[in-house]
Amino acid sequence: MKNGLLQLEDYLHFLRIERQLADNTLISYKKDLTDYINHIFEAQQLHSLDEVERQHILIHLRKLKSEGKSPRSIARHISSIRSFHQFLLRDKVTNQDPTIHLEIPQMDQKLPNFLSVEELNNLLDSIDVSKPQGQRDLAMFELMYGSGMRISECLNLNLEDLHLTMGFVRCFGKGGKERIIPLGGAAIKACQKYIEEARPKLLNVTEKTDAIFINQRGKRLTRQGIWKLLKMHAMNAGITKEITPHVLRHTFATHLIENGADLRAVQEMLGHADISTTQIYTHVSKTRLKEVYKQFHPRA
Repeated sequence: MKNGLLQLEDYLHFLRIERQLADNTLISYKKDLTDYINHIFEAQQLHSLDEVERQHILIHLRKLKSEGKSPRSIARHISSIRSFHQFLLRDKVTNQDPTIHLEIPQMDQKLPNFLSVEELNNLLDSIDVSKPQGQRDLAMFELMYGSGMRISECLNLNLEDLHLTMGFVRCFGKGGKERIIPLGGAAIKACQKYIEEARPKLLNVTEKTDAIFINQRGKRLTRQGIWKLLKMHAMNAGITKEITPHVLRHTFATHLIENGADLRAVQEMLGHADISTTQIYTHVSKTRLKEVYKQFHPRA
């Protein structure tokens, strides 16, 4: 089993350096594959990863199912195991790939939540911009909706990343990959007003920071802080559906696709490595069209 864990470390090193995967993704791979390797060597008593056949993997998957793992979780395990064995074959650690005919279980595709244009406008209009905190919140949510950034990307922004005169923001996504996202007029205007008027009032005179979005103590806003602020403003706007910062990212992508944006362009702005991840928004758009048809067509 020791050799198996050493090969796992080599694989994780490959993912970290060559594929530049994010830490959270690497943690998931390590957890899934450590469980797999332990089961292969201890429960099934194999001596080498080269001995693994399809039936051994199926036994492991049945174990996961008996533990109550969901189809989505099992599909993730299969994906991890498959890419691990492909790596072993490529590195000539093994002579065959036992995952070739392994099928991923069918899952109902969960469509992402998003806000309608009316709900989004209500959310932004409900923010009281007479106070510095309100100007900050408006700028932050306009920026998140206007760029489709993840909450972590927004939190890590520094002043040097925002280029309002040129109309774009620079952020670093999963694996530290840099991308440039264009900004619309509403986001530029809100950010400019916040940086010029409100941010100086929130700054701590003794503890300077380059963070764009800061709290009342002059420190960088936290993930929990943004969640609380968004929920508060959503409640003030009368929005009853579940809303999180990621919903603003889904809303950005859905509105672009609904209005005819090119899928590749949306993929690039979202920072998706695989276009299949972005394609979920085309399903959202089609679902929305069906709803509109049923609601408004006289003979629907």
